[in-house]
Amino acid sequence: MKITISDQAQQWFEDELGIPEGYGIRFLGKVYGKTEIHEGFSVAMNVEEPGGDLLASTTKGGILYFINHSDEWFFSGHDLEVDFDQEREEPIYHFHEQ
Repeated sequence: MKITISDQAQQWFEDELGIPEGYGIRFLGKVYGKTEIHEGFSVAMNVEEPGGDLLASTTKGGILYFINHSDEWFFSGHDLEVDFDQEREEPIYHFHEQ
């Protein structure tokens, strides 16, 4: 699986989250909400140190974006595209079948 981050989403993460050195953005599934492929679950993100077995990762603007292998159930068979919603002024997540 792969993760892609748009330039606008990258800028939002950088401006809004104040990510300490050695930390990154972890994407994971959370209960409640809805995605393009899930009912009752949505995408969550945490600022944390990467560790363990990574399922996917990418670095953009010096920030590591990653998904732990333990979250494979949520992303299975899909790539994650992180873009920016201009109206809501926040990241938006798209799933693309592999």
